Amino acid sequence: MAGKWALVLHGGAGPIFGQDYAAQEKHLAGLLKEGGQRLASGDAALDVVEAMVAAMEDSGLYLAGRGAAPNLNGDYELDAAIMDGRTRNAGAVGALQGVLSPIAAARMVMERTPNVLIVGEGARRLADAAGLATVDDPEVYYKPIDERTRQVGAPEMGTVGAVALDQYGDMSAATSTAGIMNKTPGRLGDTPVIGAGTWADERCAISCTGLGEYFIRANAAADVSARIRYGGARLEPAVQGALDDVKRLGGEGGMIAVSASGEMSALFNSGGMKRGLTDSSGRFEVATFL
Repeated sequence: MAGKWALVLHGGAGPIFGQDYAAQEKHLAGLLKEGGQRLASGDAALDVVEAMVAAMEDSGLYLAGRGAAPNLNGDYELDAAIMDGRTRNAGAVGALQGVLSPIAAARMVMERTPNVLIVGEGARRLADAAGLATVDDPEVYYKPIDERTRQVGAPEMGTVGAVALDQYGDMSAATSTAGIMNKTPGRLGDTPVIGAGTWADERCAISCTGLGEYFIRANAAADVSARIRYGGARLEPAVQGALDDVKRLGGEGGMIAVSASGEMSALFNSGGMKRGLTDSSGRFEVATFL
């Protein structure tokens, strides 16, 4: 008998009321079907979350990958992280320029180096040495999401992520972002910081989205696992508690999660979060707002 599996995706928190997210929801639904089929066929969670995030990066539908927004200097600096819950091996890149798939670069760091996080020019050199595809003309390749969708007074933010439980009981998480529009050059948010924006272990896998500085200060992703480990919390209360801590500091956003028992969660304290959930029991949901 095949083991249970679960997959949760997000395309970023903070959607704008009145905007039409049908294209993003359709894309998430297609990815959920593809990812679910892969998990049902026995693919590893690590491979599936990387593939899901790479597809979201390539789509240009989110503020990550092709849809990235430039920093104050007009440069495109991207961050990504991936983590294997079975071993807690992790790889991340920050302020990376000119690489087509930041999540592929993050996995390269995890599997081909003894490091966890490599940033800037060093990350680009390693990506080139590994033969990863590059962006020849950033001004042509990147298509920033329409600036008119920004909320007045709020920084435009966007992150994509995936978490999965596979049939072998292993969990993985992957997250990718361009950060916030007009960010300070060299700024890193929570996405590439293992434990803050991305986490996976034997208890759960987490991917966060929102104002990264607050998620870093709350160590939000790893906090979910800590609440399960030390407090005996179920997944959803643990996620809610971690988000409440972020909110207490003044931050907003959301996080997606899966647990070792197959629980799924997609909670947020912002206006909404583009998200999708599916599992081996037949559950299949895609939504943006409440």
